[in-house]
Amino acid sequence: MASPQPRIGVVTYPGSQDDRDALWALAALDAEAVPVWHEEERLPDLDAVVLPGGFSYGDYLRCGAIARFSPATAAVREFAAAGGLVLGICNGFQILCEAGLLPGALQRNASLRFTCRDVELRVEREGLPFTSRCARGQRLVIPVKNGEGRYVPPPDLDPRQVVLRYVDNPNGSVDDIAGVCNEAGNVLGLMPHPEHAVDPLLGSDDGALLLASLVDAARERALALA
Repeated sequence: MASPQPRIGVVTYPGSQDDRDALWALAALDAEAVPVWHEEERLPDLDAVVLPGGFSYGDYLRCGAIARFSPATAAVREFAAAGGLVLGICNGFQILCEAGLLPGALQRNASLRFTCRDVELRVEREGLPFTSRCARGQRLVIPVKNGEGRYVPPPDLDPRQVVLRYVDNPNGSVDDIAGVCNEAGNVLGLMPHPEHAVDPLLGSDDGALLLASLVDAARERALALA
C-alpha cells in the first residue's frame, strides 16, 4: 500500500510574498500543498500548516501584530494545540510569536538595514518533526531576507527549544538563535527561508532537509489518523 501524500496548508496573509514558493517547494517534496486564505475560519483537512514569509500587512505595526488577529491564525492556534505540526518562516515566525505559539519577539536587525544573503546555520536539536533528516551539529546553508529578524528570547527560554543557530549572525539575534520550537516540539519558527533552498540551481538544497522532515512527519500523522 502506497504511503499517503500528506496535505500541508500554506496560509496567505495580505502582503505575503513567499506563499507560492512554499507551495512549490512542498509539492516538489511530494506533499499536497493546499492554499489557505487568512480569512478562513476553519482549516481544511490538513496534516501540517506553514505560515510563509513576506511582509504581512506591510509590517507597519510590529511584524505579525495584525496578522495574529486573522481568523486563520486562530484556527492555526487550535490546530497546534491539538498536536498539529506548524512551521513559521520569517514573517510567519513573527506571526507565531505574536500569536503566543512561540516565545520571544522579533525586532529590527542590529544593523538597522535589510539583510538578504545566504547564511550558515548549525542544527542544535535533531529528531524533531522539522529536523528528522538532520544531525545535531550539521551545518546548513539557507538564505535570509529580513529587516526585522533579530530574535530576542525570554529570559527563561529552555535551551532545548533552540533548534537552529547562526554560525555567522546576520541580524544580531540573541545567542545567535535562528529558529526555536515550542515546548511540545510541534511548532517551529525560523528566520531563514528553507523554501528558497530546495534546488542546487539556487545555490543550496539544504532547505529541503527541513521541509522534507516536515513532509515525513506529516505523512506519519496522516497514517496515524487514517
